[in-house]
Amino acid sequence: MAVGQEAAGHTVPGPKPARQSLRQEVVDGVKGYILRNQLRPGDPLPSESALCEALGASRSSVREAIKILAALDIVEVRHGHGTYVGRLSLSALVESLTFRGLLSPDDDFQVMSDLVEVRELFERGMAEQLVAAPDQGQIDQLASLVEEMRKAGGGKGDGFVEADRAFHALLVAPLGNDLIGQLSMAFWDVYVIVAPHLDVFTHEHEEATIANHQRIVDAVRDRDPAEFATALTEHYAPVRKRIAEARARR
Repeated sequence: MAVGQEAAGHTVPGPKPARQSLRQEVVDGVKGYILRNQLRPGDPLPSESALCEALGASRSSVREAIKILAALDIVEVRHGHGTYVGRLSLSALVESLTFRGLLSPDDDFQVMSDLVEVRELFERGMAEQLVAAPDQGQIDQLASLVEEMRKAGGGKGDGFVEADRAFHALLVAPLGNDLIGQLSMAFWDVYVIVAPHLDVFTHEHEEATIANHQRIVDAVRDRDPAEFATALTEHYAPVRKRIAEARARR
C-alpha cells in the first residue's frame, strides 16, 4: 500500500514536503541562535548574510523564516535598520482568537463565553495577591480610572473602553508577572474586538459596570479578597447575561 493511502479507515501520514521541513528547520535555527546567544527583546540579530552563513541556509529560506517569526512577534524587522528580537508578546494569540470568534457563527458565542470565563478565573484565582500587591498610589490610579469611565458618558466613546482596559491592566500590573499581564490583556483585547460583531457590546448596564469597578477598587483599598472575588462575580455576571441574550436572539 502506498504511503498516504487509507488503511482501516485511517489515513497513513506521508513524509513532510521537503520545502516545509526546510522552512521549519531554518525557523528553529533562528530561534536557536537567539537562545544560544541569550539575546533579549530589542537586541539586534546578525545581518541576513551572516544568518545564512551561521545556519547554512539560502537567503530565500532565511527571509521566509524571518517573516514567519515576525508574524509571531519573535523577531521585529525595522526596515532600513535591520532585524531585532521581538517583544515576544501574545499578538499572535490575539489575532488567532479574534479570527476564530469572527469566523464561525456556530462557535462565536462560545468563544466569547470562554474568554469571559478565563478573564474571571485569572482575576478571582489571584484575589489575595491582587488586593495585597498595589500600593496606595496604584489604588488611587484605579479609582481615577473609574472616574474617567464615569466622565466618558457610559461607554459611548473610546474613552470608556480605554479607561476600562487601563483599569484591568493596572489591576494585575503590581504582581510583576509579565505573562499574567499579557494574557489578561490579550483576552480583554479579543473580547472588545469581537463583541461589537456579536451585538453584545451594549451600554445598557453602564452604571452597574462603573459601580462594580468601584466596588473592586474599594475591596482592594480594604485589602479584602472575599469582597474582591464577589465584586468580580458581579462585574462579569451582566456580561454573561448579554452574551446569553444575544445568542438567544440569533
